[in-house]
Amino acid sequence: MARGGGPPLRRRLLLLLLQLLLLQLLALPAGRGSRAGPDPMYVSEYFSQSAQKLSFYSWYGNAKLFHFHVPEETVLLRWLLQASRGKGPECTDMEITVHFRYGAPPVINPLGTRFPANATVRPSYNISITLSRAVQNTTFVNITSPAAGDWFIAAHLPEAAGRIEVKGFSTPCPYMFQVDMFVLRLTDMPVLEPGVAVPQTVVSPAKPLHVKVFVPKHAAGMQFELRRCVTSERKACAVRVVLGSITLPQSFQKIITCTGNVNCSLALESPPWEKWLQIMVESLGPANASVSVEMLASFTACRPGSTSSFLNFSSLNQSQTGPRPGSTGAAGSSTLSTTEASHNASGQRSFCLQNQPVVREDLDVVSVRYRLLNGPSVPVNNLSPTLLLLSLNTGMDSGGSLVISLLLNKTSVNLANASVVACVSAASPVLSLNATHNCSTAFFQGYPLSVSTSSAEATLIVLYPQTDDWFLSLQLTCLKGQGQCNAAEAKVTVFAYLTPCFNDCGPYGQCSLLRRHGYLYAGCSCKAGWGGWSCTDDAKAQSVSVQNLATLLLTLSNLMFLPAIAVAIYRYYLVEASVYTYTMFFSTFYHACDQPGIVVLCIMDYDTLQYCDFLGSVVSIWVTILCMSRVKKILKYVLFVLGTLLIAMSLQLDRRGVWNMMGPCLFALVIMVAAWVYHGVKRRHCYPSSWKRWVFYLLPGITLAFIAISVYAFMETNENYYYTHSIWHVLVACSVAFLLPPRDKHKKPWAWSQKLTCRYQICQNDREELYAVT
Repeated sequence: MARGGGPPLRRRLLLLLLQLLLLQLLALPAGRGSRAGPDPMYVSEYFSQSAQKLSFYSWYGNAKLFHFHVPEETVLLRWLLQASRGKGPECTDMEITVHFRYGAPPVINPLGTRFPANATVRPSYNISITLSRAVQNTTFVNITSPAAGDWFIAAHLPEAAGRIEVKGFSTPCPYMFQVDMFVLRLTDMPVLEPGVAVPQTVVSPAKPLHVKVFVPKHAAGMQFELRRCVTSERKACAVRVVLGSITLPQSFQKIITCTGNVNCSLALESPPWEKWLQIMVESLGPANASVSVEMLASFTACRPGSTSSFLNFSSLNQSQTGPRPGSTGAAGSSTLSTTEASHNASGQRSFCLQNQPVVREDLDVVSVRYRLLNGPSVPVNNLSPTLLLLSLNTGMDSGGSLVISLLLNKTSVNLANASVVACVSAASPVLSLNATHNCSTAFFQGYPLSVSTSSAEATLIVLYPQTDDWFLSLQLTCLKGQGQCNAAEAKVTVFAYLTPCFNDCGPYGQCSLLRRHGYLYAGCSCKAGWGGWSCTDDAKAQSVSVQNLATLLLTLSNLMFLPAIAVAIYRYYLVEASVYTYTMFFSTFYHACDQPGIVVLCIMDYDTLQYCDFLGSVVSIWVTILCMSRVKKILKYVLFVLGTLLIAMSLQLDRRGVWNMMGPCLFALVIMVAAWVYHGVKRRHCYPSSWKRWVFYLLPGITLAFIAISVYAFMETNENYYYTHSIWHVLVACSVAFLLPPRDKHKKPWAWSQKLTCRYQICQNDREELYAVT
């Protein structure tokens, strides 16, 4: 049976059957047959999210995001990716790109634009799914030993063509995408106690051994040893040990292979603090041979040195409320600080790091500011790194941008060749900056920074930082030897904050908060040809002169309604002239406010201007066609008011729907055709009867109207919008001037000399009409 064939219910049943089969396979440990039954140590779980309709990519908001949480002790993760498309003729072959990332939404760049300066970018892990002949495609992605926590998947179609589609005029092909997650986890994973050798057995090569060990806080290093490796067949022992879990897009698993009876070990620097570390041991020997090993994990503690929190808050309160009763005032405070400083100076060599207290201040959604209790400046020396903790572990902080800025006080450093090296890392800090200058921990590649007297400022932007505790380590280094820096100390001002969009997307972008179920994240929507993650790529940007030209074209093209207004007034169509004036006014100022660049003028709220522009455009077409129908005045004005009220209601329901314009046009055309047929039958000849009216007015007006509709519906794109939409304004206004019917024969043209028949009143004596016999 072809994949994706059959009725929807049948396909759904087949999909459910496939899911149940996958659950049964996941419930069986590796290497077991179907007759062995499920192992009670393993538990399989299934998670699913509703399908989403994919969009062509123009900015991050077009990517559909899926958010899953992988439970602890998961040993196998399987993604089921289902892509499908419609069956209409508009559906063509399509390639869907799927991005994966652990801890935060993936940072993607399908358009190849530039990122902002000082931003850190690591390419996301992605795969492509092709929909060609089949209307449905199912793809599996397997991950062994995945990291526990938040996982994100983003999917999108290729780059958008840029054509402006009229809603309801064409039917786009629906491309759907759904993600299901299957996990297999252990319920009783063995735990290694630090410093205690634990014997374990690997049953078979097909069934690896999984254990875990908890890494305590302030662990500077971890030593893992594998001892007394013995096989059941008395042959040479061969095992492979994998430490850590898989994280995407980068994975830093540590792998060692142990052969023979020789003990093997692996040392890890800066393991992740306060987390469970998974260890997998698998046999490389024969299929029926079991392996017995002894595992030992030990940690090297790091002694932090910092000012007491009580003293920090006490000094903070004293600075705000003054000396407390019983204190010695300023002299006493000076004595305390001097004593504390001398104590810290004498004990600095026994500390591996200096903690600086940091307060997290939540400002708004995905908006956090970090404030140092001891002031914006922190002391940095060569003996031990200065450490700042930036907490981003709430689960709602990964949807923004983490910005860290360093500013070196040049007067605090007397050495010309000295510099301050910094490292920003997640899960654990880097504690050996002065030795190796390597900004990396056991399972994370950090982001390096440095400031010196020649370059006193440095900025780092981490886009979508993963959910974790982040650390900023700073240390003073000297190029000509560390001995020169032993007595030196530098002052570095640190500014750290989390913002939804860096620099608020600049003057040519708009920061938008996006939501996927309860998860919030931010993205920049660029305009005026600008692009990039924060709208900083000016490769296709419009110059100010081009922006001025676009504004002038879209606004001044509405002045073409002046001839139509003049014709309407000359022919006594005052209501129609009022509608055209309303349309010209609001269309002019709406397009002046709708400009994407810096040339913008808004006289009132943007939404109000847009609504009035749409209302005026539709009502102008409505009254023009009804005026051409030549129905009785009382009926015409009733249709004017009733139609305007219905159009206003329709626009409030769906402002961009194509039937908001097509509906009134078709209904008015029906009325006009019926009225013209009635007049033709009554007069016994074609209506309008004058061939000059057809040749010089109606046919040119209808031609202009059809050209305007064609330009509006089929030719407008994001690049030529300024020109095509201006042409639309000109054509519609000119067509109205041609299509307005001539004035009634009993009406005299405007002649002010005839109207001013008396000196003190502007009137016309119609008293004789009271006695006229009709």
